[in-house]
Amino acid sequence: MIPTMEQAQTILEKYNMESFHLRHARVVSGVMRHFSQEYDPEREDFWAVCGLLHDVDFEEWPDRHCVKGSELLRENGVDESLIRAAMSHGWGETSTPYEPERFMEKILFAADELTGLIGAAALMRPSRSVQDIELGSVKKKFKDRKFAAGCSREVIEKGATMLGWTLDELIERTIQAMRTVEGE
Repeated sequence: MIPTMEQAQTILEKYNMESFHLRHARVVSGVMRHFSQEYDPEREDFWAVCGLLHDVDFEEWPDRHCVKGSELLRENGVDESLIRAAMSHGWGETSTPYEPERFMEKILFAADELTGLIGAAALMRPSRSVQDIELGSVKKKFKDRKFAAGCSREVIEKGATMLGWTLDELIERTIQAMRTVEGE
C-alpha cells in the first residue's frame, strides 16, 4: 500500500510524539512535494508521503535508524517501493541497504540534512523565517562546523554531487522549497 497523507500521518504519530520530529517530517514532506511538482508531478503524493515517513523510527530507535524504519513500515503494510525510497536517505550513515538511485531518492538524501541546517539558520534571524534568508547566510553557517553540528555537511555535499547540482544550487533550491511550506 502507498499510504495517503492522512494514513502516513497516523503511522508517523504512532512512533513520534516530539514536536521537533513531527515538524521536521512535515518540512521534508513539503520540500519533497515542491520538488515533485517540477520533476514528477504525477507522483506528488508519493514524494510527499516519502518525506513524511523518512524518519519514522528516529525518535524511538536512533541507533537502528532506517533499519527499524523499514520494519515499522512493513508492519504497517507500506509498499516496498516507498520503504526503499524513504530509507535510502540514510545511505552511508546508517545500516540501510538502500542506496539512493532514483532522482527522488537523491533529492531526499540531499535535502533531509539541509532542511535542518537552513531551519537552524533561519531561527537565528530576527524574522525567525526562511522567507528572508539568503544563500550567503546559509553558506556562512554551512562553513561553521559548530553551527547545527548534527547536520552532516558531508551528506549535503554528497547529495548535491549525486544530483549533479552545485552546492549553491542545492541550497538555493531547498530554501525556495522550504519557503513554500513554512507555516503549514
